[in-house]
Order: sequence, then C-alpha cells, then structure tokens
Amino acid sequence: MINLLSLYALPFIILVILTVGICKKVPIYEEFTEGAKDGFKVAVNIIPYLVAIIVCISMFRASGAMDCISNCLAPVLNKLSIPVDSIPVMITRSLSGSATLGLFTEIAQKLGPDAYATKLCAVIVGSSETTFYVLSVYFGAVGIRKFRYALLVGLLADFIGIVGAVLVCSWIFLPNIA
Repeated sequence: MINLLSLYALPFIILVILTVGICKKVPIYEEFTEGAKDGFKVAVNIIPYLVAIIVCISMFRASGAMDCISNCLAPVLNKLSIPVDSIPVMITRSLSGSATLGLFTEIAQKLGPDAYATKLCAVIVGSSETTFYVLSVYFGAVGIRKFRYALLVGLLADFIGIVGAVLVCSWIFLPNIA
C-alpha cells in the first residue's frame, strides 16, 4: 500500500497544482519560468557561502584536527559505548550534509551495514541538521546577517538529536548495556 501511495503521490500533487492553477486562470508556464529565474538568482547569490563551507570543512579534515578530537574523546566515549568511528559524523553533521554522507559511506564500507557504528551514524544523520549550511545558504539568500540565536538553537537541536540517537541506538542495538 505504501509503495503504491508513494508511486502516485508526486504525479497527484503536480496534477492538483496544475488543476488549481487552471481554475484560478494563473499563467502556469509564465509563473514557472519566473520562479526558475528567481531560483537561479538565489543559486548565484549563495555560491560564496557554499565555497566558504567547503573550504572550512576541507581545511578542518586536512589539518588533522578531526583525528585529534577523535583521539582525545575516545576514552570517554568508549565508556559510554559510543564508537570512535562515529565522532567525525557527529562533528561534521552540523557543517555539511555531503561531507557527513561521505564519512558515513566510508564507515559503512569499512565496518559493514550491521556494525553498531554504522547504525548509530545512520540515525545521527537522520536526526540532526546541517545547521551551518542552512544558516549560510538560506539566511544568506535573503540577506540576514545576524543569526546568533538561530545558530545557538540549531546547534542545541543538533546536540539533542545526537544524544537522542545515541540513547535510542544503545537501547535498540545494545540491549546488554541498558
């Protein structure tokens, strides 16, 4: 039933939008092309923000800072049954989704899909957001320069998502610990 629903959901939504547009006598094609022009302008405006994020993440990884942080946190995290392999995902998740996906792919290939670290990282990726990316791209697109409180709330939400992922995964996948 879910497969059938997901198969027809997008065509149904497109059909509804077209039907409402026709009923309200909206010039659908003209509005679509106008929206595409606006989308292109936004894409051009956010390029500097994207370049800055990519450069920062690359410098962070290349400098060895991520490995240093992982090594420093390893003893504490081992006592909490948190695999050291998941630390890079926890660190980069707030910065970039593509960097996190790359790290997650490396972990899944190295440890396999059934490893606890792979499962934990998958839940972390699904329960947190790319806060810095969202702030730089979306806030940059509309010209918002002061986003201190949004940053604090976003990082707090990421932290809660990671803690929640650790708790849920330890409860589900490590029943001997609980």
